[in-house]
Amino acid sequence: MRSFLSLLFLNVLYTHSFAQNNLQPTNSFYRDQLYQTDRRVQYTGSNFLPVSESEYNIIHVIRDSSILYNDVAVGLLQKHMVELNGKDYQLSISALGNVSLGRDLLDTLNPKLFQNTRGIIVEGDLFKNFSFSTSFFENQARFSSFESQFIKNNGEYYTYWNGYSQQNGVVSGGARTKPFKTDAFDYAYAIGNFIYKPIENLSIIAGNNQQFIGAGYRSMLLSNSSCGTPYIRLDYKLTSKWSFNYLRSRYMNLVRKRNYTTVEGYYQPKGFSANYVTWQPNNKLSLSFFEGGTWSMGDSLSTKAVNPLFYAPVPGISLLVKSNQTYSIYGLNVSYILGENYRFYGQMAIGRGNQQYAAQIGVRSYNLMKVKNLLIQIEFNMASKNMYTSSNARLNYSNYNLPIAHIRGAGFKELLVRFNWECKRYYMDFKSSNYFLSEYNSDALLPVRLANQLQSGIILNEQLEVGFRFNPKLNVNIFGSLLWRNEMLDITKSNLVFQVGIRTGLMSQYNDY
Repeated sequence: MRSFLSLLFLNVLYTHSFAQNNLQPTNSFYRDQLYQTDRRVQYTGSNFLPVSESEYNIIHVIRDSSILYNDVAVGLLQKHMVELNGKDYQLSISALGNVSLGRDLLDTLNPKLFQNTRGIIVEGDLFKNFSFSTSFFENQARFSSFESQFIKNNGEYYTYWNGYSQQNGVVSGGARTKPFKTDAFDYAYAIGNFIYKPIENLSIIAGNNQQFIGAGYRSMLLSNSSCGTPYIRLDYKLTSKWSFNYLRSRYMNLVRKRNYTTVEGYYQPKGFSANYVTWQPNNKLSLSFFEGGTWSMGDSLSTKAVNPLFYAPVPGISLLVKSNQTYSIYGLNVSYILGENYRFYGQMAIGRGNQQYAAQIGVRSYNLMKVKNLLIQIEFNMASKNMYTSSNARLNYSNYNLPIAHIRGAGFKELLVRFNWECKRYYMDFKSSNYFLSEYNSDALLPVRLANQLQSGIILNEQLEVGFRFNPKLNVNIFGSLLWRNEMLDITKSNLVFQVGIRTGLMSQYNDY
């Protein structure tokens, strides 16, 4: 902890402008900044995130209300720890971390909750058309009871001659876990990307960072709630009004293969494809068509090459492939800016099976009643109980045993309300996420169903966080939060989690499920 705090406040060099192409973080803080409507230059892109700095530099346009009097303050509050610049390059390095302590005040055992994350991020720009970024995170944590249960419910499966055994867990936005002490988790992960712009209208991206589609807090098409996986992505601006995004990735079902010669069996891979076409008739409206699909790469015994049609950049191509070899969803994403205060958005999606549909509708209000830096967001999400599920369970719309759309999977309705306000680096964020479940199956999207329990009821998540944001570039903040959760399903469970800490908030790791 001491080493992290020492590195966090280290400052080095002054910087100047440079051609930048690196990707912006997809954490909700940066998305709130990206979709702000009262700026002279508004973001009016395709809503396929992350966006690059060359498309819209969120960090550059984030407003900073404080007055800085010297280079030390500028470096501490506005920059990376190390920033090196030359004629044809720019390099930045920063320590990352999350050190927090807490208690569940309603837990009779009252164990100490903690998060201890250490990491580093290195970003660079070479010449005018090549950029890279790499990050590494090492974590140990003890979560509240409802978080721990969610993590374990999505753990990996070991295959035996007479069935399956589930072990360990998966942290949303993180990685597969190992046991730590008696009731905590140990996990590590690395993310990164390369970006090459051979021409102005084309970006070629390869990496394993998170993806997100939409202007909402959630996405019903593709979200950052799972884990990073290897991918290649092409962003091509066809004309001033038309653009195309092409994404291909290798996902995993955390099911160990039965036959193996290594220490442990490999997991079951599957391909993921996304074709995304956007029409922007003006600087207010964005309308996009989405096709996303999972593709077979073998079975529980062997791995094979994916169908060649997987690589075709043609929306609808998966309809030519049998349903036991691919599963697809098709959707629309819309975003519309009204005046200087409102951004309306929504999504619709249908799956390849029967009675499979999902929807989202929402609004973001910025600076309402002329209150500067005030965000109010209201959002409604829903998915039918069969949505995102394939007749072949290995092809469910998931990765690392986690949903890749909404974190809740399928079979729910959600009403989400958020209030966010910031003044002179002090901030307050309130979030209310309320679920209405009917015949909900928490195992519906898992590649293996060990239980098939249907639940109906209500889950309430109410969270208030206050803090001081030192550096918006890295979202470095000291925070205190209070989360009240009330689960009224077969039995009633309640949590009241209090936490304090300091962190760099670049990654999204959801616990409002």
